[in-house]
Amino acid sequence: MEVREATADDGPAVRSIALRSMEASYSLSPSTIEGAIRQWYGVDSFTEKLEDDDVLLLVAEKDGEPVAFSESVLVDDRGDIHWLHVAAMHRGEGIGQQLYEETRERLEDAGADRIRGLVLAMNSGGNRFWENRGLTKVGEGTVEIDGTAFVENIYVDADAVELQPVVVDDRELYIDRTDSDRGSDGAFYTVYTDEERDSQYGYYCGACDSLATSMDSMGRLVCDECGNQLKPTRWDAAYM
Repeated sequence: MEVREATADDGPAVRSIALRSMEASYSLSPSTIEGAIRQWYGVDSFTEKLEDDDVLLLVAEKDGEPVAFSESVLVDDRGDIHWLHVAAMHRGEGIGQQLYEETRERLEDAGADRIRGLVLAMNSGGNRFWENRGLTKVGEGTVEIDGTAFVENIYVDADAVELQPVVVDDRELYIDRTDSDRGSDGAFYTVYTDEERDSQYGYYCGACDSLATSMDSMGRLVCDECGNQLKPTRWDAAYM
Protein backbone atom coordinates (compact mmCIF):
# COMPACT_ATOMS: atom_id res chain seq x y z
CA MET A 1 0.00 0.00 0.00
CA GLU A 2 1.28 3.47 -0.90
CA VAL A 3 0.31 6.60 1.04
CA ARG A 4 0.71 10.02 -0.56
CA GLU A 5 -0.64 13.54 -0.25
CA ALA A 6 -3.90 14.14 -2.09
CA THR A 7 -4.09 16.19 -5.28
CA ALA A 8 -6.96 17.92 -7.06
CA ASP A 9 -7.36 14.84 -9.27
CA ASP A 10 -8.28 12.78 -6.18
CA GLY A 11 -11.54 14.67 -5.60
CA PRO A 12 -13.88 12.13 -7.29
CA ALA A 13 -12.19 9.16 -5.58
CA VAL A 14 -12.30 10.83 -2.15
CA ARG A 15 -15.99 11.61 -2.55
CA SER A 16 -16.74 8.05 -3.62
CA ILE A 17 -14.77 6.50 -0.73
CA ALA A 18 -16.41 8.81 1.81
CA LEU A 19 -19.89 8.14 0.44
CA ARG A 20 -19.59 4.34 0.55
CA SER A 21 -17.85 4.42 3.90
CA MET A 22 -20.57 6.56 5.48
CA GLU A 23 -23.32 4.44 3.95
CA ALA A 24 -21.75 1.35 5.52
CA SER A 25 -21.27 2.94 8.93
CA TYR A 26 -24.32 5.06 9.65
CA SER A 27 -28.08 4.69 9.67
CA LEU A 28 -28.48 8.21 8.33
CA SER A 29 -30.64 9.09 5.37
CA PRO A 30 -29.04 9.06 1.90
CA SER A 31 -29.85 12.76 1.48
CA THR A 32 -28.04 13.64 4.73
CA ILE A 33 -24.92 11.73 3.70
CA GLU A 34 -24.95 13.12 0.17
CA GLY A 35 -25.39 16.64 1.54
CA ALA A 36 -22.38 16.18 3.82
CA ILE A 37 -20.26 14.92 0.93
CA ARG A 38 -21.13 17.98 -1.13
CA GLN A 39 -20.43 20.33 1.78
CA TRP A 40 -17.07 18.91 2.83
CA TYR A 41 -15.75 17.25 -0.30
CA GLY A 42 -17.34 19.28 -3.09
CA VAL A 43 -14.99 20.75 -5.69
CA ASP A 44 -14.59 24.11 -3.97
CA SER A 45 -14.33 22.68 -0.44
CA PHE A 46 -11.82 20.07 -1.53
CA THR A 47 -9.69 22.73 -3.21
CA GLU A 48 -9.74 24.87 -0.04
CA LYS A 49 -8.53 21.91 2.02
CA LEU A 50 -5.68 21.26 -0.38
CA GLU A 51 -4.63 24.91 -0.22
CA ASP A 52 -4.78 25.10 3.60
CA ASP A 53 -1.27 24.67 5.01
CA ASP A 54 -2.67 23.35 8.31
CA VAL A 55 -4.74 20.60 6.67
CA LEU A 56 -3.20 17.23 5.82
CA LEU A 57 -5.05 15.10 3.26
CA LEU A 58 -3.54 11.68 2.62
CA VAL A 59 -4.67 9.06 0.11
CA ALA A 60 -3.86 5.36 0.41
CA GLU A 61 -3.53 3.41 -2.84
CA LYS A 62 -3.65 -0.33 -3.44
CA ASP A 63 -2.55 -1.58 -6.85
CA GLY A 64 -2.59 2.02 -8.04
CA GLU A 65 -6.20 2.69 -6.98
CA PRO A 66 -7.27 4.96 -4.07
CA VAL A 67 -8.89 2.82 -1.36
CA ALA A 68 -8.75 5.09 1.72
CA PHE A 69 -7.99 8.63 2.83
CA SER A 70 -7.42 10.60 6.01
CA GLU A 71 -8.03 14.26 6.80
CA SER A 72 -6.20 15.91 9.67
CA VAL A 73 -5.42 19.41 10.84
CA LEU A 74 -2.71 21.04 12.93
CA VAL A 75 -4.03 23.11 15.85
CA ASP A 76 -1.12 24.80 17.60
CA ASP A 77 1.23 21.88 18.34
CA ARG A 78 -1.47 19.21 18.25
CA GLY A 79 -2.59 17.03 15.36
CA ASP A 80 -6.33 16.37 15.06
CA ILE A 81 -7.38 13.37 12.96
CA HIS A 82 -10.89 14.23 11.82
CA TRP A 83 -11.52 11.58 9.18
CA LEU A 84 -10.08 8.23 8.25
CA HIS A 85 -12.24 6.54 5.65
CA VAL A 86 -11.61 3.11 4.15
CA ALA A 87 -13.60 1.92 1.13
CA ALA A 88 -16.17 -0.60 2.34
CA MET A 89 -14.88 -3.38 0.08
CA HIS A 90 -11.36 -3.06 1.53
CA ARG A 91 -12.20 -3.09 5.22
CA GLY A 92 -10.61 -5.74 7.37
CA GLU A 93 -7.32 -5.65 5.42
CA GLY A 94 -5.42 -3.52 7.95
CA ILE A 95 -5.51 -0.46 5.70
CA GLY A 96 -6.96 1.76 8.41
CA GLN A 97 -4.14 0.87 10.81
CA GLN A 98 -1.44 1.55 8.21
CA LEU A 99 -3.02 4.84 7.18
CA TYR A 100 -3.34 5.90 10.82
CA GLU A 101 0.33 5.22 11.46
CA GLU A 102 1.39 7.16 8.37
CA THR A 103 -0.95 10.04 9.21
CA ARG A 104 0.38 10.23 12.74
CA GLU A 105 4.00 10.17 11.59
CA ARG A 106 3.43 12.99 9.11
CA LEU A 107 1.60 15.10 11.69
CA GLU A 108 4.48 14.66 14.11
CA ASP A 109 6.96 15.57 11.36
CA ALA A 110 4.93 18.74 10.81
CA GLY A 111 5.29 19.75 14.46
CA ALA A 112 2.50 17.95 16.35
CA ASP A 113 3.66 16.72 19.75
CA ARG A 114 0.36 15.00 20.56
CA ILE A 115 -2.53 13.49 18.63
CA ARG A 116 -6.28 13.82 19.11
CA GLY A 117 -8.98 11.71 17.45
CA LEU A 118 -12.65 12.66 17.16
CA VAL A 119 -15.52 10.31 16.43
CA LEU A 120 -19.30 10.33 16.78
CA ALA A 121 -20.49 8.58 19.92
CA MET A 122 -22.85 6.45 17.79
CA ASN A 123 -19.95 5.01 15.78
CA SER A 124 -19.02 2.00 17.91
CA GLY A 125 -16.42 0.81 15.42
CA GLY A 126 -14.76 4.22 15.35
CA ASN A 127 -14.59 4.38 19.15
CA ARG A 128 -13.05 0.91 19.28
CA PHE A 129 -10.50 1.99 16.69
CA TRP A 130 -9.18 4.79 18.92
CA GLU A 131 -9.22 2.58 22.00
CA ASN A 132 -7.28 -0.10 20.15
CA ARG A 133 -4.70 2.53 19.16
CA GLY A 134 -4.08 3.21 22.87
CA LEU A 135 -5.90 6.56 23.01
CA THR A 136 -8.10 7.55 25.95
CA LYS A 137 -11.49 9.24 25.88
CA VAL A 138 -11.15 12.57 27.66
CA GLY A 139 -14.40 14.34 26.87
CA GLU A 140 -17.32 14.97 24.58
CA GLY A 141 -18.30 17.66 22.13
CA THR A 142 -20.98 18.23 19.52
CA VAL A 143 -20.92 18.39 15.76
CA GLU A 144 -23.64 19.69 13.47
CA ILE A 145 -24.83 17.35 10.72
CA ASP A 146 -27.50 18.61 8.36
CA GLY A 147 -28.82 21.00 11.01
CA THR A 148 -28.80 18.48 13.87
CA ALA A 149 -26.26 18.39 16.72
CA PHE A 150 -24.67 15.00 17.45
CA VAL A 151 -22.42 13.97 20.35
CA GLU A 152 -18.83 13.19 19.43
CA ASN A 153 -16.17 11.62 21.64
CA ILE A 154 -12.67 13.06 22.00
CA TYR A 155 -9.65 10.76 22.33
CA VAL A 156 -6.03 11.66 23.11
CA ASP A 157 -2.83 9.86 24.02
CA ALA A 158 -3.03 8.86 27.67
CA ASP A 159 0.07 10.89 28.54
CA ALA A 160 -1.11 14.01 26.71
CA VAL A 161 -3.90 15.08 29.08
CA GLU A 162 -3.12 18.59 30.23
CA LEU A 163 -5.08 21.07 32.35
CA GLN A 164 -3.87 24.65 32.78
CA PRO A 165 -5.08 26.43 35.93
CA VAL A 166 -6.19 30.05 35.50
CA VAL A 167 -7.67 32.47 38.05
CA VAL A 168 -10.60 34.66 36.95
CA ASP A 169 -12.31 36.98 39.45
CA ASP A 170 -10.67 35.11 42.36
CA ARG A 171 -12.01 31.82 41.01
CA GLU A 172 -9.72 29.02 39.86
CA LEU A 173 -10.65 27.51 36.50
CA TYR A 174 -8.96 24.90 34.31
CA ILE A 175 -8.20 25.20 30.60
CA ASP A 176 -8.15 21.84 28.83
CA ARG A 177 -5.40 22.12 26.23
CA THR A 178 -6.38 18.76 24.70
CA ASP A 179 -9.94 19.87 23.95
CA SER A 180 -9.91 22.59 21.31
CA ASP A 181 -11.02 23.54 17.82
CA ARG A 182 -9.64 25.87 15.18
CA GLY A 183 -11.12 29.33 14.99
CA SER A 184 -10.68 31.98 12.33
CA ASP A 185 -7.76 33.56 14.21
CA GLY A 186 -6.76 30.97 16.82
CA ALA A 187 -7.84 27.92 18.79
CA PHE A 188 -10.77 27.73 21.22
CA TYR A 189 -10.15 25.64 24.38
CA THR A 190 -12.75 24.18 26.74
CA VAL A 191 -12.65 25.56 30.29
CA TYR A 192 -13.79 23.61 33.37
CA THR A 193 -14.49 24.59 36.97
CA ASP A 194 -12.80 21.48 38.37
CA GLU A 195 -9.80 19.27 37.69
CA GLU A 196 -12.06 16.26 37.10
CA ARG A 197 -13.69 18.12 34.17
CA ASP A 198 -17.16 17.37 35.49
CA SER A 199 -18.46 20.93 35.10
CA GLN A 200 -17.78 23.00 31.99
CA TYR A 201 -17.38 26.75 32.54
CA GLY A 202 -17.04 28.02 29.00
CA TYR A 203 -14.31 28.60 26.44
CA TYR A 204 -10.89 30.23 26.22
CA CYS A 205 -9.83 32.11 23.11
CA GLY A 206 -6.25 31.32 22.16
CA ALA A 207 -6.09 34.30 19.82
CA CYS A 208 -6.36 36.97 22.54
CA ASP A 209 -6.11 34.97 25.80
CA SER A 210 -9.67 35.86 26.76
CA LEU A 211 -12.54 34.00 28.45
CA ALA A 212 -15.11 36.38 26.99
CA THR A 213 -16.66 33.99 24.48
CA SER A 214 -20.23 33.08 23.59
CA MET A 215 -21.93 30.20 21.82
CA ASP A 216 -25.26 29.90 20.04
CA SER A 217 -27.59 26.89 20.16
CA MET A 218 -25.80 25.13 17.29
CA GLY A 219 -22.34 25.42 18.81
CA ARG A 220 -20.99 28.41 16.90
CA LEU A 221 -18.35 30.12 18.99
CA VAL A 222 -17.35 33.78 18.80
CA CYS A 223 -14.94 35.74 21.00
CA ASP A 224 -16.42 39.03 22.18
CA GLU A 225 -12.96 40.54 22.61
CA CYS A 226 -11.26 39.90 19.26
CA GLY A 227 -13.93 38.44 16.96
CA ASN A 228 -12.27 35.04 16.61
CA GLN A 229 -15.03 32.67 15.50
CA LEU A 230 -15.71 29.03 14.86
CA LYS A 231 -18.48 27.37 12.88
CA PRO A 232 -18.63 23.60 13.35
CA THR A 233 -18.36 21.89 9.96
CA ARG A 234 -16.71 18.52 10.51
CA TRP A 235 -18.02 14.99 10.32
CA ASP A 236 -16.40 12.10 12.15
CA ALA A 237 -14.69 9.27 10.32
CA ALA A 238 -15.73 5.71 9.66
CA TYR A 239 -12.65 3.97 11.07
CA MET A 240 -11.80 0.45 10.06
